[in-house]
Amino acid sequence: MTTAEMERVAAFGRVENDQLPNGPAWAALLSAGIGAFATGLIVVLNEIGLFTAPALYAPAGGVSGRTTFAVLIWLVAWAVLHARWKEREIDSVRVASATLLFVVLGIVGTFPPLWSLL
Repeated sequence: MTTAEMERVAAFGRVENDQLPNGPAWAALLSAGIGAFATGLIVVLNEIGLFTAPALYAPAGGVSGRTTFAVLIWLVAWAVLHARWKEREIDSVRVASATLLFVVLGIVGTFPPLWSLL
């Protein structure tokens, strides 16, 4: 790609010619981070009593409802991000940082000692 073409891509965020956009891949990764964060958030909300997920599968208890809601949030996030970014070149550093932050927060939210602090 020439310098002028790279400047156009940077200015408009759209990919031209035969280069494949990286937006769909980053949409999948960021949505995975959002799903991980949703899992942690739902667990914390459940533990402090603000949200009680129904038991969708009795032997598993409430965890079946919590994970089902988190999966639905992940799928919606993926669909929305993919639709918005499917033809775009996305800044990988920002999205990777946000994904890492969401995953870490999701893990912390599912960590039982955190619940006792709330």
